[in-house]
Amino acid sequence: MIRKLTDAGRRDWLRLARTENVGPVTFAQLIARFGEASLALAALPDLARRGGRVSPLGAPPVDEVLRELEAGQALGARLVANCDPDFPAALAALDPPPPVIWVRGDSRLLNQSVVAIVGARVASAGGQRFARGLAVELGAAGQVVASGMARGVDGAAHEGALATGTIAVLGGGVDDIYPHEHRGLYERIVAEGCVVSENAPGRTATAKDFPRRNRIISGLSRAVVVVEAELRSGSLITARLAAEQGREVLAVPGSPLDPRARGTNDLIRQGAAICEGAEDVLRALEGLGGFREPERTFGPPPVEDAQVDAVRERVAALLSPTPVSRDELVRAAGAPTAVVLAVLTELALAGRAELLSGGLVAGLG
Repeated sequence: MIRKLTDAGRRDWLRLARTENVGPVTFAQLIARFGEASLALAALPDLARRGGRVSPLGAPPVDEVLRELEAGQALGARLVANCDPDFPAALAALDPPPPVIWVRGDSRLLNQSVVAIVGARVASAGGQRFARGLAVELGAAGQVVASGMARGVDGAAHEGALATGTIAVLGGGVDDIYPHEHRGLYERIVAEGCVVSENAPGRTATAKDFPRRNRIISGLSRAVVVVEAELRSGSLITARLAAEQGREVLAVPGSPLDPRARGTNDLIRQGAAICEGAEDVLRALEGLGGFREPERTFGPPPVEDAQVDAVRERVAALLSPTPVSRDELVRAAGAPTAVVLAVLTELALAGRAELLSGGLVAGLG
């Protein structure tokens, strides 16, 4: 997938990534079908109309994308597309990878061996001490530590790894400092580590951004360690995503009397490795190879409009809010895979379907 983008090509890549209803899966399908972002952009309005969209679908204005690029440059940040040679290998191995990321600081850290340390925002003093000490030990062993710069465990992990290398993945833009009391920590990470975000500079994080942020945290990492987490916790989402991505998942056991230990103890019950120190993490990493980008099909066999028209509503009728695999849809529709994928792309652009990671699709009504 590696290619060299011109300035115009990078602008178009970003425009396509920022287009309404174009998530990572739809983006990958469009690039696979059209080869170039510019060609996909030109086809968007017709594809969305064919999928049943009533109002026009268009990419963001060129001026809007140029303003985003200028804002990033003003911060000293760099836009890295998933086709760039230095796009992090760990993220490139995701299926699908994020189309673009903004990077501020030392981007070389992104292609080193990374371990994520995540946990409760309202963490105990002991939990924060453990996270900080674990980060120090992992850093001394040559590992880069990633986390989300939140209060509690995240902040402690970053502090412990500042001297050896740390990556903060933010839900907003690369300049969205939250919580505000972490401004000093943020500035030190920019100076000594690396800050990453999928979102445009200047954007403030909303609730829907944090699952995507968590996917980046786990995606950058070879292993994820959960220090403290209640049963309903964003840290458990990160652990689940890590397991789905084939990463190692470890959890720190805790007292059954502490609600912040229920999530980690449950992870261990489900098969996560116990983490009592850096030795456990390093043992889990032994024998793990590098990341290999999954095989992706580019330039799929062309399909006729009549083929797509014939099965579009049949495929739409098979969808429901409960996600189903694309392979199952192909079987149920009784149509060629390329035709069903073309239909799903149209339905996603029209806002009638959501293409999810892991080869799943959900209907949106």
